[in-house]
Amino acid sequence: MDRKQEAPSREGVAQLFDRIAPTYDLLNRLLSFRRDVAWRRRLVGRISAAQPLAHLDLATGTADVLIAARRGRPGIVRSVGVDLSEQMLAHGRLKVERLGLAQAIELQQGDATALTFSDASFDLATTAFGIRNVMDTPAALGEMLRVLKPDGQALILEFSLPRQRVVRGVYLFFFRHILPRLGGLVSGDRQAYGYLNQTVETYPYGAAFSRLLEDAGFVDVTCTPLTFGIASLYSGRKPC
Repeated sequence: MDRKQEAPSREGVAQLFDRIAPTYDLLNRLLSFRRDVAWRRRLVGRISAAQPLAHLDLATGTADVLIAARRGRPGIVRSVGVDLSEQMLAHGRLKVERLGLAQAIELQQGDATALTFSDASFDLATTAFGIRNVMDTPAALGEMLRVLKPDGQALILEFSLPRQRVVRGVYLFFFRHILPRLGGLVSGDRQAYGYLNQTVETYPYGAAFSRLLEDAGFVDVTCTPLTFGIASLYSGRKPC
């Protein structure tokens, strides 16, 4: 049976990700059984066909979404990633340099709720598994809308909770008992992976998150559950 979780504070989230940055990519692959790679491919597959594209990725972490988009979506002419955690960005910079993408992908420290970009600067705004970590979700969505050009596209990938009872039970057991232990063992920071579990269980998903997008001003909002609803891919568009 589900038990009610309290939403954790987002204070200190940048320092939390600084601590786990060295093992973040490894644990993402391990704890998701590499489904995170497939989910990002689904996001890239939903990118609009319009060319050329200026792409902004928020809570970019180690730049996985920007890398996947550069590989899978011809026509992207500008790729910018923003994250609060400087250590996550440092690991991302090493990765993009190793892949020969250092000249194509720009990574900078910044707050998703107070972006420094001008209005209507990007054709595409994305975030994967990061929107639930911001201090103010409506503010972050409002900033995404502001920096998008008219008819620009937003794609958001985030964890959700499966609706099927058995799958949900197995999923919650894994998130509550296995993930903190395994994440703590590999990263040396069990508290961080306990926080990640709590944010997933308490964050709006499905129709509730779609309403947040609509309230922010996005239109044509859709929600696509992935892998039995373990994750969801949201899409929205800035009105013309």
